[in-house]
Formats: sequence, structure tokens, C-alpha cells
Amino acid sequence: MIIDDDQDIRLLLDRFLSKNGFSTATTANGESTIELLKHSAFDLILCDFKLPDITGLELIPKIKILNPDASIIVITGYTDVKVAVKTIKLGAYDYVTKPLYPDEILLTIRQALENKNRQDKQPKVPDKKKHFIIGESPQARQVMQHIKLIAPTDMSVIIQGETGTGKEFVANEIHNHSKRKDKPFVAIDCGALPKDLAGSELFGHIKGAFTGAINDKTGSFESANGGTLFLDEIGNLTYENQVKLLRVIQERKIKKIGGGKDISIDVRLIVATNENLSEAVKRGDFREDLYHRFNEFKIDLAPLRERKSDVKVFAEYFLENSNVELGKRVKEFDDEVTLRMKNYFWHGNLRELSNVVKRSVLLCQSDKVTLDCLPDEIKNPVYFDAPRVEAAADEPANLKSVSKIAERDAIISVLEKTGYNKTRAADVLNIDRKTLYNKMKSYNIEL
Repeated sequence: MIIDDDQDIRLLLDRFLSKNGFSTATTANGESTIELLKHSAFDLILCDFKLPDITGLELIPKIKILNPDASIIVITGYTDVKVAVKTIKLGAYDYVTKPLYPDEILLTIRQALENKNRQDKQPKVPDKKKHFIIGESPQARQVMQHIKLIAPTDMSVIIQGETGTGKEFVANEIHNHSKRKDKPFVAIDCGALPKDLAGSELFGHIKGAFTGAINDKTGSFESANGGTLFLDEIGNLTYENQVKLLRVIQERKIKKIGGGKDISIDVRLIVATNENLSEAVKRGDFREDLYHRFNEFKIDLAPLRERKSDVKVFAEYFLENSNVELGKRVKEFDDEVTLRMKNYFWHGNLRELSNVVKRSVLLCQSDKVTLDCLPDEIKNPVYFDAPRVEAAADEPANLKSVSKIAERDAIISVLEKTGYNKTRAADVLNIDRKTLYNKMKSYNIEL
């Protein structure tokens, strides 16, 4: 299914994919998409992030309920990358950015369908041999030390970090260094689980337990028995499922939905979150007793923008992967490209970097990635919004007051666009941290 409100894009994608052997259907908005999904099932859905009546963040959960087995690829602009990566939490396979390139879309579609076939409707079981690379920054080295320290134990671990920082890779590496390394590693994204199906995914169900339960289902806990269960975005679990999870951890037994007997399980739990769980506990959004069960050890993953020395390491790794995937022989990055990538904010962290490198390799016409291969968002990052020019009501509209308003707006804009990282904001503003603090105090800017 192709979902886009732009008729030209729908027509182009329809013709291109039809020529490449796919049967296609098209819709122009969320309402018509939902109506079609009530009567038809699709292997893959290509969805524009911004539709006239709904966004990708709102539409994807509805798609997952009506067509849970469909792979979803989101189409987005570079200005929407920060929110586009959130769609992956909700169950999207990947995203592609505009302008659209046929080869890139075709490659992503084929990879999504291959991945779908491998899953075979079971909980995601990553390859235990998944390649793990570590950066050169002090933060990266500390993470590796923590992995080697905690891996041999059976302690539960919380991995905390922004979306796209590699939380599942770290969990996988803990498993690979543990005494359970020859047993299953099962990963579940709690953020992508529909609330009414979370219990079934985690604990399993028996045939006839509820409408649509046409066969027995093995849950994630049972699939991971003897090994490691990784629960990503744990903070998204409902209170009811948190209660069930606490019981399982305490009793080391599960009961399938609709089942009558307890099943003993032996799993190591690793959970991940992109929010501060201790703050969620204070707000009453997460059970404190469950939090303490998980928090035997915590690993914090710094965002990519705070470890610039790692950008080149990962970019070169993604370059090798992209060469293999695209059948190209690009050897390196131009120095100016490396500099621009180091200075970019990377809202989507490693996932965004991977996509940018892949696209750059696709566009590259020589053995070196040059500046013209990068998207404008990275070549010319925008930190400043247009300043307001009106003076405050109680202040005369003179040059001095306008200048102060513009300066205050510029500081707030840069702080917002650097994730309130004062060191980065000071760099962008070309002032030192002390000056930034003084100006924030002077303008009553509080974070």
C-alpha cells in the first residue's frame, strides 16, 4: 500500500513498484487507509509521515492493529527526522527521506520484506553474532567496561539512552559475553506493542483465549527460556502489564492467557528506555517496586552529539555496510564531509547517521563521499529562528530593546535545537559557557 496525499508521488511510486513486480494499492489520507485495511491485508505499507488528517505517529498504531503483520516504511523530510525515528518505536521498519530515490526505496522495501519473512510471526530474535563496534570516546570506553563487568552475572540491567543510541546492540553484547550466550536472545519493543496484545506477546496464549486467537502462541518469556529477554521502551507498558511482569519476576513462572497451568522460566532481563524511569516512578507512571527489580545495574548511553569522536568511527562502519548493500566501492569521506557530520546535532543518533551514510553512498559518483552527497540539513544546519522585532509592552521600541529581544530569542532557539546542551549552544553562539550562563540569567531564561 502507498499512502501519500501527493497524487504525483502516488502515481510515480505505483508505476515504479508495479514495474518491479509488486501488486499495489494507493490511498491519500488516514481515513481511506483505515477503511481499506478493514477489508484488505498488505505485506508492506509505504506511508507519508504528514497526511491531511493524521500523522505517522497517530496512524501507525492503527495500522498495527488492523494489519499487524505488515512492514511499514515511513516517508519523511529531513526536518521531520526527529519525529520520524519515533515511528520506529511504534513498529515501523524504517524511514526514507525526501527527495525520494527509486533505488533507495526499492532496496529498503526488499530488506523489509526479507526481514518480515525471517521473523515468521514470532518475537524478534536477533542474530547473536550481530556485529558490535565501540567508539573511541571516553563514554564509549566506559560502556564497554560496564558490559564486561556486568555480563558474567545474572543481574538485571537498565540501559538508558535516546532513541537510536544502540541500546539493543549493547543488550546483545551483554548476552554474548554472558554464560547464557549459547541460549536464546529475544528482543521485544514494548513501545510497538498494542496495549491489548502486550500480554499475549510477553506470556503467550492458548487457542480460543480471545477473538483472533486461532492457534496457540509462545510468548517472549517462554521463547527466551534459559537465555536473555530484552524489553525495549519498558516505560510504555501499561500499569496492568507492569503488575503481571512483576509477578513473573518474583515467582519465575508465567501463565499463558487462557491457560490454567504455570510454566517455570529462567531468563535474564535487560530493559531499555529513552526516558528517566526514576522520574516516571515519581510521576506515578511506573511502578517503583518493578523499577527496583530492574535497577540492579544501569548503563547510560550518551547521544552521538555528545561524543563527536565516535561519529567518524560509526560513519566508516556504516560506509562498509552500505557498500555491501548497494554494490558500490566508496572508500572514504571527504574531510569537509567528516567535519560537517561531526558538527551535526544527530536527532536520530546512530540510526540517522546510518541512513545518511547509506544515502550518501547511493548518490556518490566517485570513490569518495563529497559535500554534494550530503542532505542540506547536514550541510547547512539551521540553529537560529527569525527573531521577533517587536519590543515588550513596557519598553520603548528602540534599537537597544530590539537588539535584546533578538539576542534572547537567538539564545532560546539555539538551546532548543541543541537539546539544551549548554556547551554545544555556546559553541554555536560563538561565546564561552560563562558568558552564556550570564546572558541566560540576565534574560531570565530558565531550563
